[in-house]
Amino acid sequence: MIRIAKYKKEDKDIWNNFIHNSKNGIFMFQRNFMEYHSDRFVDNSLMFYDEKDNLVALLPANIKNNVLYSHQGLTYGSFITDNNIKQHKMLKCFESLKIYMQENNILQLVYKTIPHIYHKLPSEEDLYALYVNNAYLLKIEPSTTIFLASPCKMTKGRKAQISRAKREGVVIQESSDFRTFIELENKVLKENHNTKAVHTADELELLNSKFPNNIKLFVAIYGNEIIAGALLFIYDEVVHTQYLAANDKAREIGALDLLINELINKYKNSKKYLDFGISTEDNGRFLNEGLISQKEGFGGRTIAYKTFALNLINP
Repeated sequence: MIRIAKYKKEDKDIWNNFIHNSKNGIFMFQRNFMEYHSDRFVDNSLMFYDEKDNLVALLPANIKNNVLYSHQGLTYGSFITDNNIKQHKMLKCFESLKIYMQENNILQLVYKTIPHIYHKLPSEEDLYALYVNNAYLLKIEPSTTIFLASPCKMTKGRKAQISRAKREGVVIQESSDFRTFIELENKVLKENHNTKAVHTADELELLNSKFPNNIKLFVAIYGNEIIAGALLFIYDEVVHTQYLAANDKAREIGALDLLINELINKYKNSKKYLDFGISTEDNGRFLNEGLISQKEGFGGRTIAYKTFALNLINP
């Protein structure tokens, strides 16, 4: 039988060490990352121990209105496991999780999977466990991803914009000016989507100070002004563009195109993938064709971000 313990602060080192040595853990599951927005979520992270009292899995999670989420404040979720876990043991983890849900009046699990490109080793035992426990697919969101070793051909339009940006003298460089960047990002989001970035400048500065090798900002400068930028989350095999922003001038002269091309060249020999993230709204139902076309123009194609739901009483 698998025993479940709710995470508590005294478990921080045990939790972080397990994430570090796991086969599918990523830096955003470290407690220093998860807890930067602890005021927004009620943490309900879980630790799974086998019959010999060995820690075999973690589930970063929060709870809201009797629903357990894996985790609403993070891009990805799912069970984090070590190299030794096998399929039968993952099934036992789900058996214990359902009992835990019953005992704590939790009616539903909403479960975000970690895309396979982020795994260090094959880690999809959870997908089979979801299936045999009658979980259902809640949403699929297409994320455009470049296989850096052999990207699809870049379109003529993207190449033309890159050449123009070079002629205009756009300069690409790493930056620590998170405040100017997030102001630009929020201006673009306000104009196009009437929304704003999830992170504030203070939060990005804090997270960068804690994870300097995983969170980096690159900007395009024109006339001593930041006109475009890319905030990167950097994983073992993947570079993820957490935010991309470009003002009208940047779009006109191809500054963001040049920036992305520079990032492709920078990471093509050290990472496997550059993941742009999703191009959908309305829980994946609406595809922003213009946005995904721009990303595909750099040689990217779709991987699926999948979210499942597991009800104690099946729908």
